[in-house]
Amino acid sequence: MNISNKIAIVTGASSGLGAAISEALVAAGAIVFGIARNMDSLKKLQNNIGNKFIPVKLDISDEVAVKKWFFKIFSEAKSPDILVNNAGTGSFGKIDEMPSEAWFKMINTNLNGMYSITSEVVKLMKKNSESTHIVNIGSILGITTRAEGAAYSATKYGISGFSEALFKELRGDNIKVTCLNPGSIDTGFFKSSGIQSHRNMLQATDIAETLLHVLKTPDNMLISEMTVRPLNPKAPE
Repeated sequence: MNISNKIAIVTGASSGLGAAISEALVAAGAIVFGIARNMDSLKKLQNNIGNKFIPVKLDISDEVAVKKWFFKIFSEAKSPDILVNNAGTGSFGKIDEMPSEAWFKMINTNLNGMYSITSEVVKLMKKNSESTHIVNIGSILGITTRAEGAAYSATKYGISGFSEALFKELRGDNIKVTCLNPGSIDTGFFKSSGIQSHRNMLQATDIAETLLHVLKTPDNMLISEMTVRPLNPKAPE
């Protein structure tokens, strides 16, 4: 895919990996609708990367709001070429000590939100004669597990299964689907989860460039799944 002038949607765009992906797409010439709940952060990002980044304040777990926004903005004449499902939340802890609110928040954002926006995007992508691409950001914890990560892994394994099934469903419509599974990234996500960042973690900009590589593959070539790990994941002594 030639990314120049393509229309992209990136969820969870206000910070971390989502911001890095948005910046990389804009630099490659795409028009990016960046979705998040924090409009101030989105506007700061727009100031940094330019007006090809369009900030959208939206909670993707609110299905009604997603549908309303989507029908207001898009049509057959103006449809998304790229969807990056990056929005996610994570809580870690013993399953018998985890509040049910934390569990449902992860399910609603990581899975239900992904469904809500993907189901609308696909309707228009099917009518696009050119190749389109959906990239779902999974996790290393969607292919392996760790103690006290049961809830988070449940959602990330769900993203992996969703992606594989969707790829098989949509390949005949010329829609690519990729599940990108990064290991630990040096972003605020891990800080909020009680995991200290360190210099051996992956950098968000490197994952964003990897995603661009996936998007730029020839139309009849698909990287359906990719796992990216730190070579040495432990913190340096």
